[in-house]
Amino acid sequence: MSRRGTAEKRTAKSDPIFRNRLVNMVVNRIMKDGKKSLAYQILYRAVKKIQQKIETNPLLVLRQAIHRVTPNIEVKTRRNKKGSTRKVPIEIGSKQGRALAIRWLLEASQKRPGQNMAFKLSSELVDAAKGSGGAIRKKEVTHRMAEANRALAHFR
Repeated sequence: MSRRGTAEKRTAKSDPIFRNRLVNMVVNRIMKDGKKSLAYQILYRAVKKIQQKIETNPLLVLRQAIHRVTPNIEVKTRRNKKGSTRKVPIEIGSKQGRALAIRWLLEASQKRPGQNMAFKLSSELVDAAKGSGGAIRKKEVTHRMAEANRALAHFR
């Protein structure tokens, strides 16, 4: 048992325009090499493109996309006594699921063909909100793998 005190939970800050913590989480994942202002530019341009495309609240689209991509189970590699590795399905909490969803959305948008990151991110978010796209495919593959390895769930 640790002799130090437990670390106090820090709440995520909200972004300056939308005053939303989810937006700030996405910006922090977009950011590379500490360039936060560039990450904000990319996200705000993507939000503007979403506004032009479907003419609804873009924050609602972002929230719905993340909700649809969020997994509730994942597979982790475990080694048994004989030395062979197995993919074991493990249930995950909402915070970790949200972090995975954001990561998958950004990875899928980076892999998309297109002009710039704002354009690719906006189209990926719209597709994910509708129930298609690369991030949704990644979630389905993960769930399928977990379902196939359900017999190994007792190895947790």
